[in-house]
Amino acid sequence: MIACVMIAGLFVYYIKLESRQSLKLLLAFSGAFLISISFLVLLPEIYETHNLYIGLFVLLGFLLQLFLEILTKGAEHGHDYSHIQHHGEPISPWLLMIGLSIHSILEGMPIVESFDSHLRHTFVTGIVIHKIPVAITLLTLFLHYGMKPRKAFLLLFVFSLMTPLGSLLSRFIAEVTQQDITYYYRYIMAVVVGIFLHVSTSILFETDETHQYNYRKFGSVIVGIGMAFAIALIGHGH
Repeated sequence: MIACVMIAGLFVYYIKLESRQSLKLLLAFSGAFLISISFLVLLPEIYETHNLYIGLFVLLGFLLQLFLEILTKGAEHGHDYSHIQHHGEPISPWLLMIGLSIHSILEGMPIVESFDSHLRHTFVTGIVIHKIPVAITLLTLFLHYGMKPRKAFLLLFVFSLMTPLGSLLSRFIAEVTQQDITYYYRYIMAVVVGIFLHVSTSILFETDETHQYNYRKFGSVIVGIGMAFAIALIGHGH
């Protein structure tokens, strides 16, 4: 996961994409994949106990992501600096870093060894696919705001550590409380699913593009759904 984030950063730094279309297609793919694994794998898993409060935690994650976007201005959606201006004023890169880091720590909290291995691998795959366009956007924003490349890559590396840090945080809580963290598994996952649903729907429902792009976007969405469905079938076979 760390390597994927850093490679994505190196890619955008050295290639210097002139067009954002490729990134937007990647975002459409990642959004489709996230929402698909949420419906096909994650939601059925967390609702298995028929717990009424699970839905509240999904809504909590949705609302939490809505709050975080006050800081990030939609960087999770791959928005470039032209989209995340606030009344013509640039948003602080530090606020972006803080908001995206909180987002990443929460995503990492369900990743512990005691969870179902296939579910964990599916979940991690979704996060990695989503992290690539976010890393590209974050580094682009850092450089756009005049940050020196060395500092920008250092912050990108710190950002890449946030999801593993979330996993370590869950293990630390389990050790301190001396309880099996899987007891809280569905609640933690429900919050993350709510975050996934907000991010993925925000990506997929953006319609300010040309019709030609929308056809390509639809193709990327189909590929994302197909990949998620294939992974779900493999897991069901286990």
